[in-house]
Amino acid sequence: MAAIEEKKEIVDKPKVAAKKVAKKAEAKPVVAAQNSGIAYKILVEPWITEKTHAAMAHNKYTFKVINSATKKQVKLAIEGIYAVKVEKITVVNIQPKKKAYGRHEGTKSGFKKATVTLKQGDKIELFQGA
Repeated sequence: MAAIEEKKEIVDKPKVAAKKVAKKAEAKPVVAAQNSGIAYKILVEPWITEKTHAAMAHNKYTFKVINSATKKQVKLAIEGIYAVKVEKITVVNIQPKKKAYGRHEGTKSGFKKATVTLKQGDKIELFQGA
């Protein structure tokens, strides 16, 4: 019986240690939006097409972002720059495409595209001067 109790104690200790590690990881937030210089480096440009323009009616905005950006960094950058509340983010990597330039073959570079769904009632003004 004593051997069974000792095994239970050994099994329980790693679980406690794992919980402490998880709490430490949650305590460190990603700080991208506090420094506007970093936030402007994460968002490259808004991605405007007919499809994304129609999605703006449903509070979905699409941005071209740097390839190393994470969803948390994109969320903090959008909330910091535009002062809106982000509900959902989807990220897609667009692969490079081969193109012919006259007789020579080249490639268009790939990029990362993030679609951001905003809280109902929030809005981003992308066309201020138009």
